[in-house]
Amino acid sequence: MHTVPLAAVPVPRALLRDDVHARLQEAIVDGSLAPGEQLRDAELAERLGVSRTPVREALLELAQAGLVQATPGRSTVVAPIDPGALRDAQAVVGALHALAVRTATPRMTTRDLDAMRAANAAFRAALSAGDIDGALEADARFHRVALEVCANAAAAAVIARYEPVLRRVERLRFASDEAAASAERHDRLVALCAAGAADDAARLAESAWQSLTISPAPTEQDPS
Repeated sequence: MHTVPLAAVPVPRALLRDDVHARLQEAIVDGSLAPGEQLRDAELAERLGVSRTPVREALLELAQAGLVQATPGRSTVVAPIDPGALRDAQAVVGALHALAVRTATPRMTTRDLDAMRAANAAFRAALSAGDIDGALEADARFHRVALEVCANAAAAAVIARYEPVLRRVERLRFASDEAAASAERHDRLVALCAAGAADDAARLAESAWQSLTISPAPTEQDPS
């Protein structure tokens, strides 16, 4: 999957707020808009080819989700990856993915299980190719199967709002040696779903999100 630069394609006039929100969110998650970078609505509106109103609305939603920091009377910036915000998002997103898997497991068909296996195969292939965007997209497809099968619109809406906070950290994980563990965890989850072990599958699904961590920043060493 290749990220489209913000300036490359004008945003369609229909559903402007949703389109602007999606593109700004993607740019924050993939690092095109870096933590601490100032977000000026006029500049963003010009780059996206829209008025300032949908940009302001999108920035407000992104702030509520923890991806943007807006200080009244001061600048709006891309939020840093904050350990507290990460823990909050993990608790909510992990619990709702567990709910989705627990509900979906007894309903899953062979087609659903095959879709999970295909997504994990794509995930492994993307990791082997060093394609982090592709790995993120395949991982999202993998977890989307249970969400769609469980058909809980409220859970899906809350996950969609807070999961991008975790995707920023997942990008770091998938670029590290920890990525292989994610693929193995996917295999175990498919096996549990296929066996109808709903509670075990739910616990494993939740642990996938709870295991995300932020590596501590390197500290300056004293001269020896």
